[in-house]
Order: sequence, then C-alpha cells, then structure tokens
Amino acid sequence: MIADDAVTRAATPDGANLRRGRASLIALWLTQVALAVMFLMAGGSKLAGAPAMVSLFDALGFGQWFRYVTGVIEVASGIALLVPSAAVFGAMLLIPTMLGAVAANLFLGQSPAAPLVLLLVAAAVAWTRRNQLQGRL
Repeated sequence: MIADDAVTRAATPDGANLRRGRASLIALWLTQVALAVMFLMAGGSKLAGAPAMVSLFDALGFGQWFRYVTGVIEVASGIALLVPSAAVFGAMLLIPTMLGAVAANLFLGQSPAAPLVLLLVAAAVAWTRRNQLQGRL
C-alpha cells in the first residue's frame, strides 16, 4: 500500500469497492488542492500587506505582527496540504486557525460562515487522514 491510501484501506478486492475507494481518494485530493489554493492565496495576501488585510488586523487590535503570523501559518498549511506525508498536519494546523477566524469575525460583527466552512473542510481532511498519525505521535 502507498502512504497516501487512507481512503482505499477499507476497499475489498471486488471492483466496486476498489473503484469507490479510488473515487474517494480523488475527491480527497481535489478537496485538499482546493483548500491549499484558498489558503495560499489568503495567507499570501496577508503577507503581501493587502490593504483589506491590514485594516482587518488593525480592527482586531493585535497589531500587524499577528497578520504576519497568520499569513505564515496559512501558507505553511497550504503547502503541507499538497505533500502527502504532511497533509494531515496541514489540515490540523488549519483547525485552530479557523477557530480563531470564526472568533475574529464574531468579534468584528461579520458573518463567520466562510471560516466555518473552511474549518469543517479542514476537519474533514484531518479526520480522513487520521490513520497517517499512527506511529508518528
């Protein structure tokens, strides 16, 4: 078995389950790539100093250093999601990050819908890849 077959482990030798396992693995990878692209763009805009990000972090009151920290976490998580052996760690790092984003949006009186969706997707990726943690922790 390859290190990347978290979804196909439950597949039996019969063709239907194997096809379903492959389809699940493809869906997982498409989800990871989409999540990675979103966080590479979001983290990149924070690191690049996009005016919207600067004003958002000013409104939070933590200072601009927190924008840089958040940007680095998001970019690192996005990259990790694209590396098979690190994907579970990238997803796990996004969970507290998105919990913070939900809290920040609530604090600022904005809708927490977008960070909640990203939180759920990251949690789903982490849950699906949880078997990769065995023997590592």
